[in-house]
Amino acid sequence: MFKFVGFCGFKSIVFLLLLVPSLFVLVSADEDAFIGVNIGTDLSDMPHPTQVVALLKSQQIRHVRLYDADRGMLVALANTGIKVAVTIPNEQLLGIGQSNSTAAHWVSQNIVAHYPATNITTICVGSEVFNALPNAAPVLVNALKFIQGALVASNLDRQIKVSTPIASTVILDSFPPSQAFFNHSWNPVLVPLLKFLQSTGSSLMLNVYPYYDYMKSNGVIPLDYALFNPLPANKEAVDSNTLLHYTNVFDAMIDAAYFAMAELNVTNVPVLVTESGWPSKGDSNEPDATLDNANTYNSNLIKHIINQTGTPKHPGIPVSTYIYELYNEDTKPGPVSEKSWGLFDANGNPIYTLQLTNSGRTFSNDTTNQTHCTAKEGADSKMLQAALDWACGPGKVNCSALLQGQPCYEPDNVASHASFAFDTYYHMMGKGEGTCDFNGVAMLTTTDPSKASWNLCVYRKVKKLPSIAFDGTNGTFLNGSIADFNSTSSSSWRARGGYVGGGLLMKVLLAVLLS
Repeated sequence: MFKFVGFCGFKSIVFLLLLVPSLFVLVSADEDAFIGVNIGTDLSDMPHPTQVVALLKSQQIRHVRLYDADRGMLVALANTGIKVAVTIPNEQLLGIGQSNSTAAHWVSQNIVAHYPATNITTICVGSEVFNALPNAAPVLVNALKFIQGALVASNLDRQIKVSTPIASTVILDSFPPSQAFFNHSWNPVLVPLLKFLQSTGSSLMLNVYPYYDYMKSNGVIPLDYALFNPLPANKEAVDSNTLLHYTNVFDAMIDAAYFAMAELNVTNVPVLVTESGWPSKGDSNEPDATLDNANTYNSNLIKHIINQTGTPKHPGIPVSTYIYELYNEDTKPGPVSEKSWGLFDANGNPIYTLQLTNSGRTFSNDTTNQTHCTAKEGADSKMLQAALDWACGPGKVNCSALLQGQPCYEPDNVASHASFAFDTYYHMMGKGEGTCDFNGVAMLTTTDPSKASWNLCVYRKVKKLPSIAFDGTNGTFLNGSIADFNSTSSSSWRARGGYVGGGLLMKVLLAVLLS
């Protein structure tokens, strides 16, 4: 029997917030476990791949999982050293599972074409197939084997592992963990799947969501237990079969997976968590989907992994985990919580600041994190104007605040206006390497330019106006390189007199009127 011993009220921990976050520092290369992040794309204004990679680099995220094998992302990730897990979408699974040649073609087009410049380490074949696409389950193992065979043929089988993420709901009777077992109706697939993972040295990929376990428990699971909050020993959950004490849902689910595999006589396949997180916002019937809870869960999860805590069944053996997810996906169907799992919004602004100060590691450098980007003193005015044109055009900075009468119009000179655009772009790109250069007319500083005594404009905090499509489309990011701006832009922002090119001015005024 699995029981909670004497749970009662537990005071909330005091939140220690860093001023400006460096949200991810991964386990060093010589350690086994890592923290990664999933990158979903259901955004109304999905950042360009180069912007995504700049954010990853600025936050020191060195492991990512893609939900496809998007060529733009794989090209942008090239030569970064970031380790990449790519996915064969469920809709392609039937074709690959029924045709060895289709699998070989997929590997040729999506793996061989990019490796080793892009450090692809993992292929996820489908996602939660038993739940999302059960009719494809009978060919799942064939798909894994065909992809593995294509890797062998390309001499990449030792560098790249193949597996398939499964939902934790496939594990039944998971409490207590020692009694857990896989849904027996899927044994005809799970048994050969586990044998495949065992023979190839791959991991069982598991999506673990304590938030849903907590929500569905009808009060049986205490919130602190779901959030990794510290619990006194007499309030821990105890597996009466093993006498192991559990302090959080996450560990209990991981051990349930190990026990479920053991029930099928598989004991040497490690668990890799491909998704875990907590939503920061929810509908009225989701009161615990809050910023504080999302912050607490992800912060505690990261510390739990990098401190190599392990689980009660396997202490000291941490489980590598991909946080779900990088961005809030505002176009995802379903309740508000489905759109609110991200660490950042589409502009690269953090949804909340992770609490990592007690992790035993240094997660941020105050000097680095308080840097700003401004126009270089004495820079050529024409060069500044060209850089300003680029930032407010292809660079996608919303420069509406620079119009006459708007909060950042004064002082009316090219250096001030350029500093606004430069600093906004620098923060929008997550302070990534090379995002404060602008052909040599910008510089880094630890002084916030928006707080100068003469400036009433607070950069990045002006009222956000609707996104302006500078190229006549939908705000498409035009250039992957900051150095590609030029002074002949038809969307020319002229600092003197607040004048802008007529076409762009009409777009800005229209955006203001419609806001």
